[in-house]
Order: sequence, then C-alpha cells, then structure tokens
Amino acid sequence: MVTVVEEVDHLPIYDLDPKLEEFKDHFNYRIKRYLEQKCLIEKHEGGLEEFSKGYLKFGINTVDGATIYREWAPAAQEAQLIGEFNNWNGAKHKMEKDKFGIWSIKISHVNGKPAIPHNSKVKFRFRHGGGAWVDRIPAWIRYATFDASKFGAPYDGVHWDPPACERYVFKHPRPPKPDAPRIYEAHVGMSGEEPEVSTYREFADNVLPRIRANNYNTVQLMAIMEHSYYASFGYHVTNFFAVSSRSGTPEDLKYLVDKAHSLGLRVLMDVVHSHASNNVTDGLNGYDVGQNTHESYFHTGDRGYHKLWDSRLFNYANWEVLRFLLSNLRYWMDEFMFDGFRFDGVTSMLYHHHGINKGFTGNYKEYFSLDTDVDAIVYMMLANHLMHKLLPEATIVAEDVSGMPVLCRPVDEGGVGFDFRLAMAIPDRWIDYLKNKEDRKWSMGEIVQTLTNRRYTEKCIAYAESHDQSIVGDKTIAFLLMDKEMYTGMSDLQPASPTINRGIALQKMIHFITMALGGDGYLNFMGNENGLTFQEKATTGAMINADVSGALSTLITFGTRSCLIKLCNLSHLTYLIFNCTNIEQYMNAFDQAMNALEEEFSFLSSSKQIVSDMNEKDKVIVFERGDLVFVFNFHPNKTYKSYKVGCDLPGKYRVALDSDALVFGGHGRVGHDVDHFTSPEGMPGVPETNFNNRPNSFKVLSPPRTCVAYYRVDEDCEELRREGAVASGKIVTEYIDVEATGGETIYGGWKGSEKEDCGKKGMKSSQKEKWHHHSEH
Repeated sequence: MVTVVEEVDHLPIYDLDPKLEEFKDHFNYRIKRYLEQKCLIEKHEGGLEEFSKGYLKFGINTVDGATIYREWAPAAQEAQLIGEFNNWNGAKHKMEKDKFGIWSIKISHVNGKPAIPHNSKVKFRFRHGGGAWVDRIPAWIRYATFDASKFGAPYDGVHWDPPACERYVFKHPRPPKPDAPRIYEAHVGMSGEEPEVSTYREFADNVLPRIRANNYNTVQLMAIMEHSYYASFGYHVTNFFAVSSRSGTPEDLKYLVDKAHSLGLRVLMDVVHSHASNNVTDGLNGYDVGQNTHESYFHTGDRGYHKLWDSRLFNYANWEVLRFLLSNLRYWMDEFMFDGFRFDGVTSMLYHHHGINKGFTGNYKEYFSLDTDVDAIVYMMLANHLMHKLLPEATIVAEDVSGMPVLCRPVDEGGVGFDFRLAMAIPDRWIDYLKNKEDRKWSMGEIVQTLTNRRYTEKCIAYAESHDQSIVGDKTIAFLLMDKEMYTGMSDLQPASPTINRGIALQKMIHFITMALGGDGYLNFMGNENGLTFQEKATTGAMINADVSGALSTLITFGTRSCLIKLCNLSHLTYLIFNCTNIEQYMNAFDQAMNALEEEFSFLSSSKQIVSDMNEKDKVIVFERGDLVFVFNFHPNKTYKSYKVGCDLPGKYRVALDSDALVFGGHGRVGHDVDHFTSPEGMPGVPETNFNNRPNSFKVLSPPRTCVAYYRVDEDCEELRREGAVASGKIVTEYIDVEATGGETIYGGWKGSEKEDCGKKGMKSSQKEKWHHHSEH
C-alpha cells in the first residue's frame, strides 16, 4: 500500500485548517484504512456499488425460477428455513454453510409459482454451539408484523414479494436539490387526527400538502425502520430493511415518497446505524449466541453495549457488517427513492467513549486520539462516498454534538463526507434561557455567539427545537413560554394575557432568528410551527401499553400538520380544540411567511452574514444575511422610535417580514409602506469611521419583542405593489447582487477579546478560529 501512503501525504483539509496538520499521523492512518478497505471491496466484490447490492443476494430473493435464501450466521452449527409455507417444519429445508459463515438454500418454484408465497410468515431456525435450536427473524427481512390483539406478541418475519400488478410504480422524479434545505421533521404514526397510529397514505394525502403550503422543501421522516418498542420513536431498530408495519406496507411508503416528490418535496430518512435494539427474538441481537466479535454483527463484552441506550453496538470492521449497513442505505435510496438521510447518534459512532459524560471544549486532541473509533469513521466515509456516487444530489445530515472538525468535508479532501451537521447547541441555549434566565438577563452577544459559532466551510442545519425537545420527556418552547395558559388562553375571542402575548412574540422571534442566523439550513419538528406539541411522560407509557399510537392528536386545518396535542385524558380535548383554533394560526402563518421569505431571497445559502449590533442595554440584535437586514428587539417593553440600523448598500429599504403584523397575532405597530432611506456613514473606504462598521444606515421603528426583516428596493425596476405581501409571504422578486464576505461572520468592527463585553458595538470573529461545543445528551 505504498502508493496509498503517498496519495495521502497532503490532504486538502490542511489548506482549509492548518491546525489539522498537527494530527497528520491520525489523518494518514484513517485515510489509509479507508482506501485499503475500498480497494479490498473493489478486488473481492467488484466495487462499492456492487457490494451495496447485498439485499439482492441476502435474505429471500427470486432468481431464475427459484427462491434463494441467504443468511450470515457463522456461529450456527445447523440451519433451516421455516415458515407457513412448510408448516414451520424445516426438516426438508435444511441450509448449507460456506467457508464465510453464509448459509443458503435454493427452493424451486412449484407449478411456476414461488414456493414461499408473498405476504407469508418465515423465520430462520438454527442450532448454535450450545446445542439449542432458536428461531429468528431473517436479518434482511423486508417486512415484519405482530399480532396486535396479543399483548407483547413477538414479531414475525414476512416475505414481501408482491406480484407486478400490486407493486407501487414511481411516477414522479426526485425534485432538484435546494440551495438550502428547509426541513419539516415528522413522525408518521403521530400525525393523524384519531387516537390511533396514522398510516403512510394518510400522511401523504393529509399532511404533505400542508407541509408544502408552509413553504418547506424537505420532509424528514422518523421511525421508518421497524422497531418493536414504539416508545423508542424508531431509535431502537429491530429490522433494518423492514418498513415499520404499524403505518402500512412497503408499497404504502413508496406512495408517500412519490406523493412528496409530486409536490416538490424531497424526503430524508432518519437512519439509525449507530446501534441496534437488544431484543433477541425479533432483532439482530438474536444472532449473537456467544461467538467471537469477528463472527458477529456486534462487538463482544462491554464494547458491544451502549450503557445509556441499553442497546448493541456494531463492529464496523467486519466485512458482513459493512455489507449489511451499506446495502441498507442503498436499499432505502433505490427501492424507496429517498433523497438522503439524517444519521442518528453520530457522536456515539465517532468515539469509543460514545460521548458519555464527555464534554468537548474544542481542543483538537479531543477529536483525533486513541478515543477516536477509526473503524466507524471508515464506515461513514465509505457510506458517504457511496451515497454521493449513487445520487450526487443526496443530502446527508449528521447528528453530532461533539463538533468534530471535517465531519462535513468531502471524503476526497480527507473529511468524513457529510453535507450538514445539526447545530445542536442552539436548542440547548434556548432551553437554558427559557428555564433559567429572566428576559432582561438574556445576553445578545451570547445568543449571537451560539447562533454563529460554527466551523468555517462546514454547513449546519439550525433548529430551535426538534423531536428531542418535543417528544422525549421535555416541553416545547411554546409550553416553556406559556405553560398551563396554553389550555385556557389561546382563544382570540378574549384579550390575550401578558403570558400569552410574551409567549407568542418570543415563539416567533426565537424560531426566526434561529433560521436567519443559525446555519445553512433550517429544521422544524411537526407541530412546532403552531407551538402546540407537548408530550407528558406518562402519556407514552400508557399509549404504548394499550398498543395504539402513543399520541392523541387533533389536526388544526389551517396549519401544516399542526397541533399535536397528546393527552391522557380525552375529556380535555374538546375544550382545548375550541380554545386553540385562533391564536395558534398566527404562529403557523408566521412560519409559512418566514419560509417564503427564505425561498424568495435565499439568505440561508448566502455567504454574507454580518452582525453589526449586539446591544445589551437596548436588547437589540441587528444583522445582514444575504440581501436582507434583520432587526430583533428582545426588550420586554421598550419601543425605539428611530433606531439606527447599519447596512451595506445605499438606497431605499422596506419591510419584507414583520412579526408584529396583525396577521401574525401582533399589534400592527410597524408601517409596511414606509420608505426607509439610507444615509452615508463615515469616510468612504475607512470602515472604522462608519456606523457599526457599516457604510450606510437607516432608522426604523422597533417595538418590544419584535423582529423585522427589511429588503432594499431596486430602483431600476418598477416598484412592486405589496398589498397582502406580508400575509402571503410573497416578497419583491428582484435579487440584489451583494459581494460575499468570504465565509466569515463579521461583528461590527470591534477586534477585542471574546472575553470582553460582547455588548459593545463591534466585534470581528472568524469562524475558522472558534465554535461552540457541548456534551452529548
């Protein structure tokens, strides 16, 4: 492998971040391991693309007039295929084992028909070293069901091979990849109106059109891979190739994805390759019968268990584990037309300590050391290389709280290959403020620091709250803000209380500043656009034990998917429905409008991001993103009648989006037809003489707890009349060509230390030098 070593002597990532060259030995080792593994796969399997077609070889497949079943189980001494087709008697269907531990059997068709009928139950029976016979669901099974009438009933593998007339045929092409994803995260099972598990087809017909109406361009689906414990929300996977049967069949899921594509929505799948359920009878763990780690899907001993998640950990160095996981990605992408993935638990994969009780300070030694799990990193490099080769426009997102450098740089540069990482520090900051700090003690500098502190050249998906905040034992932002008054004070038929007024205002501000300043894409969890998703801890257990959806929900028709209200007591529902159908629509309308604003101006994909004012006394944040100027006034009660705002280009500015507009439940204090003319600031070409380091300025009215975005009117074109523009979210169509800033977030012009008063007007900080980390949950 001498040529390999020579090839990695200098990696492009060193040019992006010279500090990485200090860890050259580490990067040389892991890129060498990646290239060696890739070369071996090319030599023995014909390349990654062929290797990843494992689902066409393993499991049950029809080939040349026969049914062929293959299973990797090197610890098995004898093996049989059993099922309804042979009355669960495998005496006549014994399997043969090859030198790699792969068992197989070929069963000829009977009268031209498969011996194993479509939709019939099957299992893999084998005898292990201890002499006992055990029955397991085939590891590559594509469908698994259970008897819902029996409490705790085990799952059965189901052979899914419908005749051509019953197979779903895709009708619509994948939508093009957007410059910036605006992601609507959703759980299909909890998306319906009835106290039962919602189906893929119901979601497709009832929910997808609302998501599109709210101007999202991407849907991210949770809990698609089969999981026997519903309360895990899909994160304890038992059957990796099987569609969760609670919501329908594989053909139903294909219908959902195709329907999304017809609406111009891309679909990402929440994929869990960081661990697996420890269930024995219905999961991969059932194949662990005491063999060594080289003959197992998982590591042995303590290394094979995640102590916090109570689950099994893959051995990513094993050939058949790589085949299984890479083929799993290929299967979902090819068979179901998913446009990409959100990888769950990436931090756990990156380090041997899995991030447990580990804080990350940003010191590079925390990322590149003996704590780093190179086997897992090589797997992720192979996976990202494969997915982008198969689908160049794929969107692959990593859930990593550690902030490992180059996680989101291409593999051929020496990176891990993800497109985006989730900006997980942002929701933590909001939760901390809402739970622990009075409004007057909120730090504008700290908010800006959290929102902008991301690695230079590595893209982030920003979010104020996701399923982590909404359905995993915590409260949403809306409930943290308004709590019990959500049940009594949401009617528009009565004056809003101070609590509701504050809650509605801050709900809009928090989500908007997170979107506008927090990253290169935006994510919202189902229902949070209306502020009405709440999960009581007791609800989940009660619902799961009853084997229904885990959520009682009501659908507010003017919203996207709107109001997910999960309650143990049905008697509350009617009262709640009639008391929340007015005010929540304002939040939904604002969600719709801010997505439309981004669609019109594409500010998320702009490299221009300049924060010119973080005023701690006034509680005001002013910044430019793309072609827009944003003014956020977090003060509880102060109105600024002529607040001076810095900007780049001279001219006339008008309101593009106003959270205080009546249509958004505000008080209508900001004039939408007012022209704001700029004045030049300081000496041309001498930034330090300008106002907050901006060459021009204009003055605005800024009421308390409001956020307003301004656009520059293009005088070269006829000014468009903007009647109803704020309500519809339609903004002036012209784009303004502004010179990019080279990827830096620039604060005013102050060049002092970060430890100094961040309320001063002016601070310059390069994203190459600093970013935020926090420990894993």
